Amino acid sequence: MNIFSKIAAGLKKTKDSMMGRLEALMNSFTKIDEEFFEELEELLITCDIGVETSLDICDKLRAKVKEKGIKDPSEIKIELKEIITEMLGEDKEIDISNKPAVILVIGVNGAGKTTTIGKLAARYKNDGKNVLVAAADTFRAAAIDQLQVWTERAGVDIVKHDEGSDPASVVFDAVTAAKARGTDVLICDTAGRLHNKKNLMDELKKISRIVHQQAENCSLETLLVLDATTGQNAVNQAKLFSEAAEITGIVLTKLDGTAKGGIIISIHRELGIPVKLVGVGEKLDDLQDFHAKDFVDALFETETDFDYNYERLTDEEAPENSQEEIISEEIIEENVSEISENNYNETIPEEEESAPENSEEVILEAEDPEDISENAEAPKKKDHGKFEFLFKEITFGKKKRNDDDPDNEGNSEESE
Repeated sequence: MNIFSKIAAGLKKTKDSMMGRLEALMNSFTKIDEEFFEELEELLITCDIGVETSLDICDKLRAKVKEKGIKDPSEIKIELKEIITEMLGEDKEIDISNKPAVILVIGVNGAGKTTTIGKLAARYKNDGKNVLVAAADTFRAAAIDQLQVWTERAGVDIVKHDEGSDPASVVFDAVTAAKARGTDVLICDTAGRLHNKKNLMDELKKISRIVHQQAENCSLETLLVLDATTGQNAVNQAKLFSEAAEITGIVLTKLDGTAKGGIIISIHRELGIPVKLVGVGEKLDDLQDFHAKDFVDALFETETDFDYNYERLTDEEAPENSQEEIISEEIIEENVSEISENNYNETIPEEEESAPENSEEVILEAEDPEDISENAEAPKKKDHGKFEFLFKEITFGKKKRNDDDPDNEGNSEESE
């Protein structure tokens, strides 16, 4: 599966939520008026794009509609796609040009920092880079052990101290070791912290100062890991974290598990911080570079999701014995048909055995009632099983004919 397919799959929930409602909105309006824009603003806000960003998008859309003289709501989708693409701007990748390139990973607990570090280390290792990881999350229980498991999977070295040690000292030793070993990339884990805890944020500032001092003239990235499922709360986190550290990029995790992927647009517009990585799954290669064009294409294009789902169905999910199952189903249908036909032939009365399917019409056109013997014995009622409803219809047809025919009053009384 290519990278674009992964992005498209990760955005499926966001796309289904946002684009499905957008299509419904466009189909419900025959002209573009202020009511249409009010509905669109509400739609964008509820898709976690944010109030300010949604209003800005609609203002730009109004200008385009006026400039181009657009009157059909169905054309809005194309203009909306162009506006969002322009708003996301140019892609920016992680800078590791000057070694040792130091990547400082920050964020709240549960956002996915440790798994992001493990995936990032594996990526650079596979690219032939010499990677070192610093376990500076010394506060959380078993955080060091968890990170060590990831480094072993990736096949990279780790610098660690005892649990409860000073995180800044771990970072200092890791930077020193990276310089001595000629390491290409140093990835530093930090303690998960809430943005409203002053002492922890002060600790983060201390770590940031040490990195800047010890890694002078080296490439330095401070990546904030945000959980996409938290929606606009993630944007608020980014605002407060940016006050404690100079954030150079966002890592948006769990994008595949939420319909709130619209916060990417809000982050770019309100904070000016580029999203550099997105997590679209749990595998090592599910951490992808963010590309604005791929993001917008996957969000707006309808054929992308179909192609991706079709690929998964045929290549991964289709069972090997599907042809055998189809043959088995055909055999079962033939047997059922044969059994049903035999059952019908055995249970139908002799005088009605050759009656066609439209039995009621044939009964109405049957022989003259005078030819029916007055002393004829009524046939014994048979149990027709699951086909009983067919014979109820036949009986009902006979009864109706006899009730309507005045010549058969005697037969009716006799039968009673």
